[in-house]
Amino acid sequence: MEVRLILGDQLNVNHSWFMDVNKHVCYALFEMRQETDYVRHHIQKVVGFFAAMRSFARQLEADGHTVIYYTLDDTNNTQSLTENIQKVLTLTGATSFAYQLPDEYRLDVQLNSFSASLNMKTNAADTEHFLTTRTELTEFYEGKKSLVMEFFYRYMRKKHQYLMMDGQPEGGSWNYDKFNRNTWKGGNIPPPYQPDNSLANEIYGQIAKLNLDTIGHFDKKEFLFAVTREDSLAQLDYFCTHLLHDFGTYQDTMHQEETNLFHARISFSLNTKMISPAEVIESAIDAYRADKDRISLAQIEGFVRQILGWREYIRGLYWKEMPDYKKKNELNNHGKLPAFYWTGDTKMNCLKTSIKNSLDNAYAHHIQRLMITGNFALLLQTNPDEVDDWYLGIYADAVEWVQLPNTRGMSQFADGGILATKPYVSSGSYVNKMSNYCTGCSYDKKKRIGEDACPFNSLYWNFLDDKKQELRGNNRMGMMYNLLGKIKPEELANIKERAYQIMENPDAY
Repeated sequence: MEVRLILGDQLNVNHSWFMDVNKHVCYALFEMRQETDYVRHHIQKVVGFFAAMRSFARQLEADGHTVIYYTLDDTNNTQSLTENIQKVLTLTGATSFAYQLPDEYRLDVQLNSFSASLNMKTNAADTEHFLTTRTELTEFYEGKKSLVMEFFYRYMRKKHQYLMMDGQPEGGSWNYDKFNRNTWKGGNIPPPYQPDNSLANEIYGQIAKLNLDTIGHFDKKEFLFAVTREDSLAQLDYFCTHLLHDFGTYQDTMHQEETNLFHARISFSLNTKMISPAEVIESAIDAYRADKDRISLAQIEGFVRQILGWREYIRGLYWKEMPDYKKKNELNNHGKLPAFYWTGDTKMNCLKTSIKNSLDNAYAHHIQRLMITGNFALLLQTNPDEVDDWYLGIYADAVEWVQLPNTRGMSQFADGGILATKPYVSSGSYVNKMSNYCTGCSYDKKKRIGEDACPFNSLYWNFLDDKKQELRGNNRMGMMYNLLGKIKPEELANIKERAYQIMENPDAY
């Protein structure tokens, strides 16, 4: 008998493991406190993962496979991954053990060590999900001075022949990002796809009795994460049919009354591997080819870039830089994350809205994460460890391989520029440009000092001044440092005084 482990983010029903039914193979899946407790997670994230795992296990059983599944409250559950595996190995009289390579360094180390301790045949298989190998990005950038994503993206386009014609990018340009920065001024947006949430509701009722320490809220009517492959594919199809035609144009916009806008909401399904990046890209391109009157090249390229370019790039960078990456704090930031990140209780409307959306939905789109919550945390000079824990816990789609580089590198610039070419910081002017959050806010988006001045403004200029030593040599920051140099010393002193007051007690603002 061979026992094969399946982790909660390895729910790929098309994996070669499952092509044939073998009575000498037993699949093992575990809900564990090891995974619910190592960081404080959103309740919808816990429910979503467990619902997807149970759905997957039921499908395997329906297909004839042998499955051992421990729910969180199962008396057989030791709540430890390796202890549970050992229990199943003993129970089945197994003579071999296999697992799919984890996408988290922590689990990779744990399973590699455990396998080495076993006195039986072991095997680590690929997850057969990504469009790259673990080491492909490392090999691609070998000998290059920088890790600019654009070059890797072009390599991926050529390799997989997506949106390519006769060896050249379709339309003549590789990247249409300049067309992807429009602000949405209002109008009709199709409602988000509503998956079947009956199993999620059932699991929430069970988990509520176990007193897990979780974040956020669970609304039985508003749970929007697909937990089956069937629903995941339907959600993808819904996006391609109803939302893709405006995705690229408005992918960076934010709006007070709209949580989802034109975003696909498929990242949870992707990151649990219920659907594959190839399926997602090809479905979107097929929709574009079939309806070019409504879906422009700028729309489809902007979407493909996120999946084929950024997602694969982030995964490769994670494996290239770990484990040291998780310890990086190149800007030497040690501040505390404000308490309002857990409550939304702040007078700053952009933060209140983005955090409330996150608490209510375990979701926020990439610009809310980068330029609202991430931007403010960096301007406060927050310890990146605290920022990592918050992002990993609060979003249902957050697994470490994708969360860590996006947070520590892109959002907090704690890696010193390995991933991003400059810190993604801004004053209130960017927030006002890309959203309607500033309308009706308690603070004046144009003022730097005074009780009603937008906190982003004083914090922004103070950040530039505080981090001159670290950032002066960054060519992309030159213009901002020239502007900083034009601020009169007495005015800068007042700006910094205001900033320090905010940094000392951000929960008062």
